[in-house]
Amino acid sequence: MALPHQLQNLRLPLIGSPLFIISTPDLVIAQCKAGIVGSFPALNAREKDGDPIELDRWLTRIREELDRHNQANPDHPAAPYAVNQIVHRSNPRIERDIEICARHEVPIWITSLGARTDVNEAAHASGGIVLHDVINNRFAHKAIEKGADGLIAVAAGAGGHAGALSPLALIQEIRSWFDGPLYLSGAIARGDSILAALAMGADGGYAGSAFIATEEANAQEAYKRMIVESDASDIVYSDLFTGVWGNYLKPSIAAAGMDPDALERSDPSKMDFGGAKPKSWKEIWGSGQGIGAVQQVLSTAALVDRLEAEFRAAQTRLATQLQWQKS
Repeated sequence: MALPHQLQNLRLPLIGSPLFIISTPDLVIAQCKAGIVGSFPALNAREKDGDPIELDRWLTRIREELDRHNQANPDHPAAPYAVNQIVHRSNPRIERDIEICARHEVPIWITSLGARTDVNEAAHASGGIVLHDVINNRFAHKAIEKGADGLIAVAAGAGGHAGALSPLALIQEIRSWFDGPLYLSGAIARGDSILAALAMGADGGYAGSAFIATEEANAQEAYKRMIVESDASDIVYSDLFTGVWGNYLKPSIAAAGMDPDALERSDPSKMDFGGAKPKSWKEIWGSGQGIGAVQQVLSTAALVDRLEAEFRAAQTRLATQLQWQKS
């Protein structure tokens, strides 16, 4: 199946994943200008002093800045942007945020923690497409049955809320019945990984953790340094902090006075899917397993340059290897 026009003609087949707190218009605009899809969670647009329209302001700024970029750079237009909607029933803003996104004609909607027909219909009515993130094949079927256009396979190694399945297994099972848009999340931090996702049958990668260590990311400097200084062995998988299984940086857990190797299970009575994490855990930092590839804090443009160079080099290397096998 041909990809929807929103996902065609990207510089790299890559979506920058929506990062809690970290993804703001600065990062999204930089990602889109660099030629990849940039995204942010709608809930990151916090209400200030009871003001309900911060999301409206963010979307206006993103659209206007990308329009100016495209007018000035007709040969190198920006990639489209995406907004992530947490459709779990505990999100008190979902109905209003749907209305705002529909009014702004958001081109790509990313839905999480549930699949809802009405959200998909609102996106389609305003000209958008919906990608739903899933951690297994059963959830993938449900999402498509409810009208999602495509899927994000969140495999083992992904940052934040992550699945436990191998990307090889997850992509294989989904592709056995679904030929629509499919993106892979899980340790995508090099251009080689993007090419590997394509080889497995995905249409591209979905990367977040590498973008935490960028100049435009709304992350504490200590968080960025921890990403640079850590690798896959510094990641722990737990459901303690949000009630949903995810990957987190061990040093941040230790800094909060807990043993990252002896974490308890979550207490459902203390979970809040619709807003911030519990205050006592605000500096427990999420990250995927691919951060060993992150060696320094860069601008978003420089990071995408690196990813593209690695992607092209991997293509050349693979072509050489395949030719050698034939000979």
